Amino acid sequence: MRASRLRASIKCGMNAQAIDAEAFNAFEAAGWNERAGRYDRFFGLLTKRVIEPLLDAAEVGAETRVLDLATGPGYASAASAARGATAVGVDVAGEMIALARRLHPRLEFVQADAERLPFADGSFDAVVGNFLILHLGRPERAAAEMARVLAPGGKVALSTWDVPERTRLLGVLLEAAHEAGAEPPAYIPVGPPFFRFADEPEFTALLESAGLSDVEVRTVSFTHRLSGADELWKLLRDGTVRTRALLLGQPEQTLTRIRGAFDRLVREYTGGDASVALPVSVKVAAGRKTHR
Repeated sequence: MRASRLRASIKCGMNAQAIDAEAFNAFEAAGWNERAGRYDRFFGLLTKRVIEPLLDAAEVGAETRVLDLATGPGYASAASAARGATAVGVDVAGEMIALARRLHPRLEFVQADAERLPFADGSFDAVVGNFLILHLGRPERAAAEMARVLAPGGKVALSTWDVPERTRLLGVLLEAAHEAGAEPPAYIPVGPPFFRFADEPEFTALLESAGLSDVEVRTVSFTHRLSGADELWKLLRDGTVRTRALLLGQPEQTLTRIRGAFDRLVREYTGGDASVALPVSVKVAAGRKTHR
């Protein structure tokens, strides 16, 4: 029963219409521009947990020149600098860049599009993107840009969410939305499937299509703890873009049904003290540039 619900929930908010990459990218950029501070408060503690495995996959160390794409509040850039690397953080959202500069005034941040990077060929020894790839209308174009600015011998490392069946922090809400009969609002532009790169062969093919070799995909799993269902609801509603739009675009009755199903599903992960412990699974893919 759960597997069938999950397959349906993966499709929630996505359909077989043609992808409008420009509209989708503009929607994502505007959404993250609006949600910069809330992302830092609500979602940052979760995504920070993937940064060290991501930097390890990219072999970031002392004196490594690092390009940190979708830097957000600058988490991966700061972690790279702590390793002795020189990092440049890039984000398409101006408010994210402003926040990163306030939090890390000694680091360099640039507002730019990952699909059109303003850097010369071979400028960096490592390129990382923590949960970048699922927010792009043209992931293949972005992967090609990453490979272009990477020096020979350098590595690209990217992370993305695993399927809802294994990432219950997202899965409980997606299942609840599907159960409540929620439909994506018409104002959300059609983008690539959210969980496309949870498929390891698909993630591998993305990096190989950019000319990278020795591609490996590994799974990073952990449990994320929250004070209760209300905190999880706020995290997903206030710290995201597509999920927030899906929720806010529902009629009141549908939203009430979503919340009821959500609370019921979360109870499976709720302890005696009302705290919630949710399984999280992330895919981290890395490939090396070998040609000169």
